[in-house]
Amino acid sequence: MSSTTVTRGNSHETFYIGPSLTPVSVASYTSAGQTFTIAGFQTSDIVSVVGLQGAQTAGIIIGECDVLTAGILTVQFANTTAGAVTPAAGTYVFQVTRVEGPLPTNAV
Repeated sequence: MSSTTVTRGNSHETFYIGPSLTPVSVASYTSAGQTFTIAGFQTSDIVSVVGLQGAQTAGIIIGECDVLTAGILTVQFANTTAGAVTPAAGTYVFQVTRVEGPLPTNAV
C-alpha cells in the first residue's frame, strides 16, 4: 500500500489474520497473558481480537492483545469461573492495524 507521506500515526493498512492458537489453562477468577509466535507482527501494530471461530470455553473472556516483541502476540484471557479452565483451541481472528510513523500523543 502506498504511503500517505504524513508521519502522524495514520493507519497505513488494516488486515485480518486467523492463526490457530492453543491456549493453556487459566486459574479461577484471574486473567493471564499468554504469548504466541506469529511471524510478521511489528511492535507498532495495533491488534484487536475479533473472536474464535467456534465455541469458546464457558467462563472465558478474551481481553487485550499486544505485540511487545516483534513476532510475539500476547493475548489476555480471563476466567470468570470458580475452577481452572482452558480457553478453546482453534482459529482466532485478529484485526491488525499497521500505523505509519510514530503515534502522536494528542489529537491536534
